[in-house]
Amino acid sequence: MKVLITGAGGFIGRNLIAELSNRVPEAEILFYDMDTPIESLDGFCREADFVFHLAGVNRPEDPAEFMKGNFGFTSLLLDALKKEGNKCPVMLSSSIQAALDNPYGESKRAGEELLFSYGRETGAPVYVYRFPNVFGKWCRPNYNSAVATFCHNLNRDLPITVNDPDAEVHLVYIDDVTAELVRLLREGEGQKDPLGFCQVPVTYRSKVGQIVDLLYTFKQERQSLSVPDLSDAFTKKLYSTWSSYLPEDRFSYPLNTHEDHRGSFTEFLRTEDRGQVSVNISRPGIVKGNHWHHTKVEKYLVVSGSGVIRFRRVGADEIHEYFVTGEKLEVVDIPAGYTHNIENLGETDMVTIMWANEPFDCENPDTWFMEV
Repeated sequence: MKVLITGAGGFIGRNLIAELSNRVPEAEILFYDMDTPIESLDGFCREADFVFHLAGVNRPEDPAEFMKGNFGFTSLLLDALKKEGNKCPVMLSSSIQAALDNPYGESKRAGEELLFSYGRETGAPVYVYRFPNVFGKWCRPNYNSAVATFCHNLNRDLPITVNDPDAEVHLVYIDDVTAELVRLLREGEGQKDPLGFCQVPVTYRSKVGQIVDLLYTFKQERQSLSVPDLSDAFTKKLYSTWSSYLPEDRFSYPLNTHEDHRGSFTEFLRTEDRGQVSVNISRPGIVKGNHWHHTKVEKYLVVSGSGVIRFRRVGADEIHEYFVTGEKLEVVDIPAGYTHNIENLGETDMVTIMWANEPFDCENPDTWFMEV
């Protein structure tokens, strides 16, 4: 299968090519972008088994360029397909702004009408997608995506401008777009609305101010060691988008490590609803713990070194031992109501990942000393 992608170097094009390489590796991509010689178009249109027409003009210096880029090139593409007698399916990337009476919307609408007319004339399958605001990785900031601009600027401590925080925006995530386009390629059927426009099945609506608030939260959580509520699909996708705009010299951030002669203890993540993750390092021969909890529950995972975790139910005499090693990864639950400790039995440092069902609260630590 040969797939022609116009606008292949753009935001949607780059993501679609990456997903096609993952999901449809047998597809050969015919790459057409702004710097591709126009002479290549006829040959591509002769060979193509499917066309994703993603090329378009968003912010030209001259408004007349809207019609030239969004209608004029579509005309050239369809003329080339007709010239080569190729009736392969054609998908057009349009915009919800095609319903508006502005130069951009009028040019997109003209391209839509041209494709529908081409489909009626030739019998070729045609699919027009009126995308809402597309967001996700690899989108160019300070161009045609407010989300991309917000993410880029916030991650570089640059100011952002919000004219109306209560303005509602209609959004679609880039991975949902590419998943739909891969499905279209495989199945040859778009999910059409009553007007004949194809749709991505998953979209979102949010206020601009709410988006900005979430992005500020993502940035602050690197200091608080928290993570957002990823059970919300939009938050999860926005968080992934935000992370993709981190400057390459800011991927890392420091943690607060508590050290003494016994080793160290470092908090990694803190969340109110999913608990706390920490890294504990014990020197050889060191015993840590000898305490119990009323409500706090923990999980220990030794990832390097070897040792033993001991338990004794409060009020009982019997001691239970679990021998642990980084050579056999095994989680040990620390139930409430048992005093416990962990001893390094090896000759090297023992590294333990520790999870607790609640972040540590110095005002209410729920940690009570008692020898095992």
